[in-house]
Amino acid sequence: MNRTWNGTGEDPDNEGATLTAHDEELIVDKREFVSGSVTARKRVESERYQDVVSREVEYGDTEIAAPLEGDSGEILTLEDGSISIPLFEERIVVRKELVVRERVVIRKRVTTEEHRIDATLKSEHIQIEGDVEDVTP
Repeated sequence: MNRTWNGTGEDPDNEGATLTAHDEELIVDKREFVSGSVTARKRVESERYQDVVSREVEYGDTEIAAPLEGDSGEILTLEDGSISIPLFEERIVVRKELVVRERVVIRKRVTTEEHRIDATLKSEHIQIEGDVEDVTP
C-alpha cells in the first residue's frame, strides 16, 4: 500500500511536495505437505447375460408371371406393396402380302404388210390332135 503525506499541512487537493512514508509488499508462496493418503483399487465383476431378441430382416422374393391381357408395359405397384416390373423382348414379324405391282395390257392390232413373193407357177396344157368332134360341155 502506498501512502502519501503532505509536509506543508495544506489541503490535500492542493499540489505540493509528497513523501513516501511506507511501502508494503505481499509475498505469496506455496509449499507441499502430506495431509493424508488415499488408496484406490479397481474390482471387475462379470455376470453372464443371455436373452432372445427379435429383429426384422427383409428379403427379396421374385416371381415370374405371365403378362396381363392388354398389359401397358408400365411398372405397377400391387395391392400388397409389391412392384411388378415388365420385361420386354423383341419379336421378329415377317408378313407377306400380295399387292398389285403393275399390269400387263394386251391389245390386238391389225396391220397390213406387203411381202414380195417369188415363185414359179406351172400351167399344164394338153393339146389334142386328131379327128375329134368338138365337144363342149
